[in-house]
Amino acid sequence: MKFKPTEYKLMNVESGRVFEDRGWTLSDPESTVPALVRAVYANKQFTPREDLDGLYRYAEWMPIKRTLRGSHAPVTFHSKKLGKELGLDNLYITFSGWFPKIGAEMATCSFKETEAYSVLARMDRKEKRTLVVQSAGNTARAFAQVCSDNDIPLVVCIPSDSKQDLWFRRKLSSCVKLVAVPHGCDYYDAISLGEKLCQDGSRYFAEGGAKNVARRDGMGTTLLSAVETIGRIPDAYFQAVGSGTGAIAAWENNMRLIEDGRYGSTKMKLFVAQNSPFTLIHDSWKAASRNLVPLDPDTGRHQAETILAKVLSNRKPPYGLAGGLFDALSDTGGDVYAATNDQIVYWIMRFRDLEGTFLYPAAACAVQALASAVADGRVKKDDVVMLNATGGGFMEAMGRGYVLKEPDLVLSPDLPADEIIDKVSALF
Repeated sequence: MKFKPTEYKLMNVESGRVFEDRGWTLSDPESTVPALVRAVYANKQFTPREDLDGLYRYAEWMPIKRTLRGSHAPVTFHSKKLGKELGLDNLYITFSGWFPKIGAEMATCSFKETEAYSVLARMDRKEKRTLVVQSAGNTARAFAQVCSDNDIPLVVCIPSDSKQDLWFRRKLSSCVKLVAVPHGCDYYDAISLGEKLCQDGSRYFAEGGAKNVARRDGMGTTLLSAVETIGRIPDAYFQAVGSGTGAIAAWENNMRLIEDGRYGSTKMKLFVAQNSPFTLIHDSWKAASRNLVPLDPDTGRHQAETILAKVLSNRKPPYGLAGGLFDALSDTGGDVYAATNDQIVYWIMRFRDLEGTFLYPAAACAVQALASAVADGRVKKDDVVMLNATGGGFMEAMGRGYVLKEPDLVLSPDLPADEIIDKVSALF
């Protein structure tokens, strides 16, 4: 059966202006104020598609033109063991990763697959340019795998210090190229490299990060999975964040579900976590500041090297713009927690004992936030709580065999744009 593109328009969240998507619109062309745009779907009811596989069962609330091979949806289950450990009767874990025992089969072990399958399905089949994605690790693996499986040209820009995260079940297609910034550089430097590459708009175009409605609404399927299982909107939501895009996505789908009306009117509190000492979002929020607090680049790079959950080290998160994380936290009465490396290691091991699989460090960071929120009384025993476990099962998945993808090129982000463009283009 031929897939019919989802019907939607875009809305500037600052002005409320509704307009047509021109195909890859990342912002309102008439706006002078930094603001996210949000998808406004023709279907106002949450309607899982029983005729579509994997992630695309949620296609009615994804801004897509087609479907791709190999997707899997997040899996939500009522956690009695971790719930008992934390003193919670209604803890639901939405798991994105490799855990076949519960039906979770994301081969890259990360909820970044939800982004990749949504963003790439927003692309036109006739697109001739090459997509550029910047990543601290998990996003790179997800986009590289999905593009390889579906023959979509891609350049991924990552820090060299994250290249160990580029493991795959099999060798990637030649349509995927990996370009790294040198050791000592961080995610922000990878972003800068990608931005320079995209200055050649005739050959390359940016995925767009948090500004891409398909990325956010792909991530937002985690909440849809939870609500489909629970039957109502949760009271509280927990996730570790680098950019905060996943939490923004959950907030947006929360509002859609309230508009639907069949799942309650709860505006769930957003609780997000960062890995100390890289706590840019945490520090900005605790300072009650819409603007990010100052972070010296060298200090940020050093902190990014120090933390276990390196995917949480974004120096340029969508925090203060209209519709960004500051607004999401403010609107929901949420909060930001910090977790040490030792606390993360504890919850990686404890989760394995209780639930049967290893979490990624970022997901374990979220468990620590939940434990902290219970301890300080922000979450009550009978609250319905959603824990967004954004990745796990990597030990089991890698135990099935894997290959590492080495960088095709290592480039300094300080090089002139034309030199970066020439060197990357020579790879194809």
